[in-house]
Amino acid sequence: MTSIPPPSFDEPAPPPRPGPRAAFAPTGTGRSGAAAWPPWTSLAALLAGLVTTVVGGSIIAVASGTSSVEDPPPGISIALTLFQNLALVGAALVFARLSGRPTAADFGLRRPPLRRAIGLLFAVWIGFYVLSALWVLILSLDERQELPDRLGADGSTLNLLAVVVLITVIAPLGEELFFRGYFFGALRNWRGVWPAAIATGVVFGAIHFGSAPVGFIVPLALFGVGLCLLYHYSGSLYPCIALHALNNSIALGATLNWTWQIPVTMVGSVIAALAIASQLARVLGDRPGVAAAPAT
Repeated sequence: MTSIPPPSFDEPAPPPRPGPRAAFAPTGTGRSGAAAWPPWTSLAALLAGLVTTVVGGSIIAVASGTSSVEDPPPGISIALTLFQNLALVGAALVFARLSGRPTAADFGLRRPPLRRAIGLLFAVWIGFYVLSALWVLILSLDERQELPDRLGADGSTLNLLAVVVLITVIAPLGEELFFRGYFFGALRNWRGVWPAAIATGVVFGAIHFGSAPVGFIVPLALFGVGLCLLYHYSGSLYPCIALHALNNSIALGATLNWTWQIPVTMVGSVIAALAIASQLARVLGDRPGVAAAPAT
């Protein structure tokens, strides 16, 4: 973290320059970008994204002639899951726009110091696995992930490929952009890092009801908290996207009883997710006349 020296008594002090964490400062007069996102918009964006998902999902179900919305065929389930991710990201962009044109840096899409990012990534990952193992051991959980089956991973090769891309690339990208990039970013302007991280983790775990075994909602909430801290202390969303993709690849591979396919999926999903995120960063661009602050 950079610091500003005390002013000299011999000459007027120069105006302070914004430090690398200026984007994380509380909302106030003159703030712009992520620092200007009102905390209340985090819940408003979540509600808007979910309502859009329900309405859009109903339209998709009716248009496809699906008789049961609660148990749609695999193809429709994949389309609905994809639509949910798009709806959440779209809601985040709309509400971010209320405070001015959002940029890549506002959503954390900027390069972090590589060694620091990798170290933090593994610290959060190991901590998550240790806590999850203790949780499973204490509660004697023996629940199987059912989402791949509902999406038709055991069907055709095309279905399996769609499920792999959806779970290991699209979901990590969409959920990180919304929950860490916007939801946590807006809440952090309210009470700071830890309250925002805990609240985001709780909501992140809760939104997985129905798609993950109930017994694993608490570990998912802890994972959500860890991802928030990874984002804050690395100064970038890229490590969060990578870790999310790695975790989902392992979980999916274990559910499908894969062997060599797991490391292949881990590498491929991280590359694909980061490549898409980098293209999105190009689209969002930087704020005119303001250079993105480097992560520390």
